[in-house]
Amino acid sequence: MGMKSFKPVTPGQRYKTVSDFQEITTTGPYKPLLAPVKKSGGRNSNGRLTSRHRGGGHKRRYRIIDFRRNKRDIPAVVETIEYDPNRTARIALLKYKDGERRYILAPDGLKVGDLVMTGENTEIKKGNALPLSRIPLGVFIHAIEMRENKGAQMVRSAGAAAQLVAKEGKWALVKLPSGEVRRVSQKCYATVGQVSNIDHMNITVGKAGRSRWLGVRPRVRGVAMNPIDHPMGGGEGRTSGGRQPCSPWGKPSKGFKTRKKKNKSDAYIVKRRK
Repeated sequence: MGMKSFKPVTPGQRYKTVSDFQEITTTGPYKPLLAPVKKSGGRNSNGRLTSRHRGGGHKRRYRIIDFRRNKRDIPAVVETIEYDPNRTARIALLKYKDGERRYILAPDGLKVGDLVMTGENTEIKKGNALPLSRIPLGVFIHAIEMRENKGAQMVRSAGAAAQLVAKEGKWALVKLPSGEVRRVSQKCYATVGQVSNIDHMNITVGKAGRSRWLGVRPRVRGVAMNPIDHPMGGGEGRTSGGRQPCSPWGKPSKGFKTRKKKNKSDAYIVKRRK
């Protein structure tokens, strides 16, 4: 796993970097585990824009990922390590002893031919999923459930890893990549190891067109707009805004706390992120 740069024969290649994809072992996905992806263009069910700067991009097919890991105590062998256009991490195709195939998030270091398993008495090694009650303190984990049998929701992006720091009664304390320490039920499952594709954070897009391939549309600065379009617009000549940075609707965009003052998840947060 590494990075690849280019000889700048065009301006767009001067700073462009991509993954070398050396860990990828196949050229195509497992078709029975594919599903269509409908693009929203940032619009809700009423057709109104609710998320700006989205649209276009290359056509994708969704890979159905097994976030629940509910095939317990059945060994599986890793058949392929694959690229997934819908997420930053790599995915692994598992073939279970009963013949069923499923995709999981590939931990860093997982290779074709490795054996993985899910269950309470499973060995502590990369790719194995266990309840938090069975994982020793200090072990790095990912794909963590927030509620029992709901499926992994936390720590799923490339290179991410959380650490199990304590156990108190029926709760486990997990230190997340953000620095937040969160209380999670010991019955919840997590996967041992760090998420694959660690070098994703070092990728440089290189040109605007590549952002369009990824479905990201242009973003115009507020100070470059007219007063009718943005609170920071207008002014004779160039200005730096003339007021605190804000959204087109006047909501502050720097230093303004957007978290609810009474959030239900506050009960599970032991220490806030840095």
